[in-house]
Amino acid sequence: MIMRFSPDSSSLYRYKCSRRSFLKLGVFAAGATLLPFPTFASTRDSVSPERSLSFYNVYTGESLDTFYWYEGSYISSALAEFNYMLRDFRTDEIKPIDIRLLDFLHDIRMKLESPDPFYIVSGYRSHATNALLRKSRNGVAKNSLHIHGKAADIYMPTVKLSSLRQAAMDLRTGGVGYYPGNSFIHLDVGPVRYW
Repeated sequence: MIMRFSPDSSSLYRYKCSRRSFLKLGVFAAGATLLPFPTFASTRDSVSPERSLSFYNVYTGESLDTFYWYEGSYISSALAEFNYMLRDFRTDEIKPIDIRLLDFLHDIRMKLESPDPFYIVSGYRSHATNALLRKSRNGVAKNSLHIHGKAADIYMPTVKLSSLRQAAMDLRTGGVGYYPGNSFIHLDVGPVRYW
């Protein structure tokens, strides 16, 4: 919206805007009152022209630091790099990662004001890997969201695990699981829930 100021007959300045600009502003203001606070905060934070993420895969030793969104559009080549980075390293299978998960991680990074990478313990899991983990570990869901590219297990060496968990919970974006014994948290873009 362009604001123009011009002196009127009494030498005071008045704001002039088009009818269309005024209506857009009114629609936005009305819509904003319907949003819950965390969603509004996320919308406000997304005003930045770009979004980036940094990952380090603890099993493969691979690193990735790149922009994946610019001026309202996702960058397909960057998404492909994240899909590869979060692949099932046991089977080398790749599945598209839900972009909402990337945005969730980005929002956590912004909330923590940290440029440091997320250390990836687990991203996408094939059905075979998930079945293997179910046999050897407690708490692995039969139809885990990892199978659908909608979950990641992460930590940041420079951030307390409890602080990382709290930042994720504050965003109310999806599931957050806390595994201090294994030194990671689980994030997913399923229903909002905590354990």
